[in-house]
Amino acid sequence: MPHCYIALGSNQADPVAQVTRALTALAALPQTRLLDHSSLYRSAPLGPQDQPAFINAVALLETELEPESLLDALQDIELQAGRVRKAERWGPRVLDLDILLYGDTQIDTPRLQVPHYHMHARSFVLYPLAELTADLIMPDGTPLQFLLQRCPDAGLERLCGTAGRA
Repeated sequence: MPHCYIALGSNQADPVAQVTRALTALAALPQTRLLDHSSLYRSAPLGPQDQPAFINAVALLETELEPESLLDALQDIELQAGRVRKAERWGPRVLDLDILLYGDTQIDTPRLQVPHYHMHARSFVLYPLAELTADLIMPDGTPLQFLLQRCPDAGLERLCGTAGRA
């Protein structure tokens, strides 16, 4: 079964609780096992700055779900949390779940791009990812440590007492 990394983020409706509930929902997905998850991190929002900070984490799954089926399941979890998809890019959201990596597979379809686009420049993705698998190699052969060296933490704050393992 492929290992998949999922980014979690929220800045609305008690973000810590949203991310925590989403981790529980990921663990309950069919044909899927939650292997691990990072600590929670607080990050400044991308895009419009007149919104609350985000709470972020990364989860490591083992799944038999095909990539688009996994995407469907993640979008169902977002909807159950109350997410309403709006045209505003990088705006506030109750819950955002993104497939970062799906094994060594590279995917580029109208619905799904894996590895997730711009993950290489997002501290709120790379630092939690490194917490899980510091020696990770991207599907294109780039070491995660190389990406981290080029991505400042941008004020990313690891929240104390939030580390937990599946």
